[in-house]
Order: sequence, then structure tokens, then C-alpha cells
Amino acid sequence: MRVLHSPDSARHDPALYMRRGTPIPHPEQAARYAILRDAALQGGHVLAEPGDHGLGPIHAVHDPDYVAFLAEAWTRGAEMPGIADEILTGAFARPQMHRKPAGLLGLAGLYMADTSTPIRAGTWPAVYGAAQCAVAAADAALALGQAYALCRPPGHHAYAESAGGFCFLNNSAIAAARMRAATGGPVAILDIDVHHGNGTQGIFYTRADILTVSVHADPANYFPFYAGYADETGAGAGAGFNRNLPLPEGSGDGPWLAAVEAGLAAIAARGARGLVVALGLDAAGDDPIGALSVTRAGFAGAAARIARAGLPTALVQEGGYLCAALPENLAAFLAAFDAART
Repeated sequence: MRVLHSPDSARHDPALYMRRGTPIPHPEQAARYAILRDAALQGGHVLAEPGDHGLGPIHAVHDPDYVAFLAEAWTRGAEMPGIADEILTGAFARPQMHRKPAGLLGLAGLYMADTSTPIRAGTWPAVYGAAQCAVAAADAALALGQAYALCRPPGHHAYAESAGGFCFLNNSAIAAARMRAATGGPVAILDIDVHHGNGTQGIFYTRADILTVSVHADPANYFPFYAGYADETGAGAGAGFNRNLPLPEGSGDGPWLAAVEAGLAAIAARGARGLVVALGLDAAGDDPIGALSVTRAGFAGAAARIARAGLPTALVQEGGYLCAALPENLAAFLAAFDAART
């Protein structure tokens, strides 16, 4: 398996996260990058850096003003007296608000959905590098059949114009748009992170050329709360091109794999020419912020099923947080995918 990674991934290093009113160590720590990289290396996979494909593939998905905000925010930090190690705001835009502010504090509230995505000195290099990995993995998948993008920070909660849920740029969406441009489409995204890929859904909700399928824990009482329900099926030209497969909290391998199979059947029915897998490993029973009970065997089973679909496939890293099972589950997934392709 070709593994695309960027050492800049470790430069986004949030320390704390406000969870239910209490500061805790941030779950999306820089250590995730090294753990996942080392697991891929020890699995015998071929590591490569992605090169620089520029802003074009990012702008194909994200609003240029939003991208400029992410790129420039830290250098504008003097506009926010009193900031220390990170840029955050306590004022967030709501749908009833209708004016774009000029100041950095207001822009942070416009472009951030929550306090989980602080901008720090190394945030832009990290998110830019992760996006480049997604682009390179899409290209490699079309050329070689499969590739894995070790994207960190993750991306599937990022909308075209906002960050949230640890995510800044939507790497899975960027990879899918890259595949769509190269193949003429249709392209599919299968998101198996424990959380619904709400940003990905939002980006493609009115499009018929990129099918989005998400298998995740029921959002009725779990992040992202406001999207991810089964009756959200797309709108306009995209009607019927979005499918959500929410599962009860605690669901294990059996129902999870059945949902993955249902997603793959929907993808096959649409005649997809390429596939992006939003590879969250936080569906694991051991994950510290997960809500499902998938085992290592379950991840291997999903990998084999996805590989047997026979599509050019870019695996794009999403969630999966610090626990002993994290590197083991990645290793199992990549090995099972490769084995099913040989």
C-alpha cells in the first residue's frame, strides 16, 4: 500500500479541549500522526511525502475566503490582544446573523463551529499538508488501485466554509473532488468513522456526481447531533445521492459490517468509478471517545469487503484516538485490504 504522509501533521498540537464544561487533554493530539505512521511503516507499507499540489484542489471544495482565514489567522494574531498559544473565540455565528465582520475575532466565530479547532502556530502547515496527502492519495489510487492518506488533523466535519469537530479542511471531500475531476465521475465516499461525516454531506448534498454514504453512531445524542439521520438523502440534483446508516450506540461487528455492506451495495448501484473511504478508526470499542464496539476483526472484515468492490480506492484517515487499539486497528485494516486485492 502506498502511504502518503506529511511530517507537518505534527505541527498542529492542541493541548486542552473544553468537554461539557471541563478542560481535558485534547483527544486529537499530535502524537496520533507518529502512532499511525509507525503502524503503517511496521506493516511493511511504502511511505512517501505527497509533494505540493497547491491551493487549487482545496479551492475545488472550500470557499477561498475561508481558506485564506485559515492560512492567515495566526499571522494576524496581534489583532486579538491577550491571545497566548491559540486563536479561539467565544462568539459564534448563527443562521439568524447576516453580516460578515472584518475583525479576526468575529471571523473566527464565523468560520469555526466550536472550540475544538483552535488555530495555533503550526495549524496551517499541518492542515495544508494533510490536504496534500489526500490529493496525492487520490492520484495514486487512480494510478495504482489503492493508496492511504495519513491525514492529520482529520477533515470530515469541515464544511466548505467552516471548521469544527477537530477538522479544518475536508480531506475526504478534497480527494473525492480530485477523483471526480480525473474520471468524470461518478465517485463515491464511504465514511466509516464513528461520527457522521456532516461536513462531507454538506459539501456534496446537492450534487449527483459524488455519492456520500456514512455509517456512524446515531447522532440523536452523539456528535454531530444536528445531521446524520436516515431521512437526509440529498436535495435538488443530489436527491438520492446521500445515504446515512446510523447505528444504535454500542453496536458491534455484526450490524456495523452489515451497514458497510449496504453502503457498498448503494455505491455499486450508482456505478462509481472511484471510491474514497473516510477511514475513522474510532468505531473501535476501545476508543476513548467512541460509541460503537467494533473489533480488530471487524475492521479487517470491512477492509476486505471494501477491497473486493474492485474500485480505485483512496483511504483517507479520519478519527481514531489515543489507545492501544489504534495502531493495531490501522495495521489490521491495511493488511486485510492488501490481502483482498491480491
